Amino acid sequence: MAEEKRVGLHSLKPAPGSRRSRKRVGRGAGTGHGKTSGRGHKGAGSRSGNKRKIAYEGGQNPVHMRMRKLRGSHKKMSMPFEKFRTRTQPVNLSDLEARFAANDEVTPESLRAAGLATRRYPVKVLARGEISKKLTVRVHAFSAQAKEKIEAAGGTAELIQAPPGDARARDSATRDTEQEAAT
Repeated sequence: MAEEKRVGLHSLKPAPGSRRSRKRVGRGAGTGHGKTSGRGHKGAGSRSGNKRKIAYEGGQNPVHMRMRKLRGSHKKMSMPFEKFRTRTQPVNLSDLEARFAANDEVTPESLRAAGLATRRYPVKVLARGEISKKLTVRVHAFSAQAKEKIEAAGGTAELIQAPPGDARARDSATRDTEQEAAT
């Protein structure tokens, strides 16, 4: 009868193949990591003290220096990866004419319900198209022509507070209120 092996703290071992021994570089050709120790021949990576710099392209002018730099966060390509680009949702007057009845109140919520402004960005009404209905439009920003056309049709164009963090809508809102105060 074969002896049963007792399992205890004295006989615990990791499962076979689950652990590998440490790579010992520079310990002879027989290890497979001798001579150049896995660093290859010559070049920056083979030298001591080398640290790979982020975006370093071997001395070639890196991509962040090759990209054009247009100043101001409102420019389309001012930042190559657009982290600081301000965004608005455009809604044209022709869309308002088609989707709303006379004397309706147009807000970001009603625009969302009508399928026009589906994102969470501030809404800006633009002047493309004509409007003949009297509408009360309450959004974050208007183009100057859109505001004129809405008021010419007998409607009202009212600004609402832009969500925090959107500089473009906030700037246009403050600019419009400053203009109204000056007149």
